[in-house]
Amino acid sequence: MSGRDDGARWTPPLRRRRHGPGWAAQTPTWRRARPALIADALKRASARPSGNWFVVGASRNMRAGDKPYGRTVGGVEVVLWRSAGGELHAGPGTCPHLGAPLRESRVVCGTLVCHWHGLSLDGAPFAGWRPFPVHDDGVLVWVRLDEAGGEEPTERPFVPVRPAADSAVDAVFTAVGRCEPQDVVANRLDPWHGSWFHPYSFVDLAVVREPRGDEDDAFVVDVSFRVAGRLVVPVRAEFTAPEPRTVLMRITDGEGATSVVETHATPLTGARDERPLTAVVEAVVAASDRRGFALARAAAPVLRPLMRRTAGRLWRDDLAYAERRWALRSTGRFPG
Repeated sequence: MSGRDDGARWTPPLRRRRHGPGWAAQTPTWRRARPALIADALKRASARPSGNWFVVGASRNMRAGDKPYGRTVGGVEVVLWRSAGGELHAGPGTCPHLGAPLRESRVVCGTLVCHWHGLSLDGAPFAGWRPFPVHDDGVLVWVRLDEAGGEEPTERPFVPVRPAADSAVDAVFTAVGRCEPQDVVANRLDPWHGSWFHPYSFVDLAVVREPRGDEDDAFVVDVSFRVAGRLVVPVRAEFTAPEPRTVLMRITDGEGATSVVETHATPLTGARDERPLTAVVEAVVAASDRRGFALARAAAPVLRPLMRRTAGRLWRDDLAYAERRWALRSTGRFPG
């Protein structure tokens, strides 16, 4: 089902879909979307190590000369900024002097200067303030919080293999929901809901292979992305969970093969909070070997808002799924 075009003439990736069943007439998927199967996949994902690394946001949102970037992760206030040379720093978001919110302070010549009393932090340890390990993978920024993670720390996070930066277009979407990270991950480990819950985006979805355990722990899906009317883009995609707060969708065949969608679920509240909040940070890294894709890369600043808007439409519904799941779990009514 490859959609690649090796000829000299550019051709569009779209296909005209034959008349298929309407929404209500499609084959029900509830028998195959077995709660135990999804629960087992979630359990395996939850058991994988994270090294205490958490995704905090998009790399391009933290540029040299910008104001500090603040985020609460696992109940811990975190502040990030770049030095004048672009080096990324991260640390507690509370000023060690009198507790000012450092996210509201200023960066002056690469140094974070507290706006309450002028205390300066250059990223090195200071009395009462110690930096957090931080990693910029070129698309996303990660911070290591050993107290919040509670695992054996690792030097670097697990970063999925992506298309080369110079041959891809990337965009990062962020939203927040009233749920826990496991509810976001469970949503992504249920591919059967796609054409029922998102008929505006997906049609002709079929799970052609289910996980078989740790050695073969992937959902393989054939699906067509709806563009307009009967125009679709058919692909084969693989869903895996390489660590407890990440689900990776990789297109393995069809248009845009090697493209990835990384869904990262970052807890904002502490583990014992009765009203948990989780940030969904989703990175889309799109690639294509079609001759016209160079134009798409050149138009990346225009395409990124469109890519984020598309992700936002899906997550409007998928966060409702995750929030509903948490609400049922927290009151003992979850059927799974």
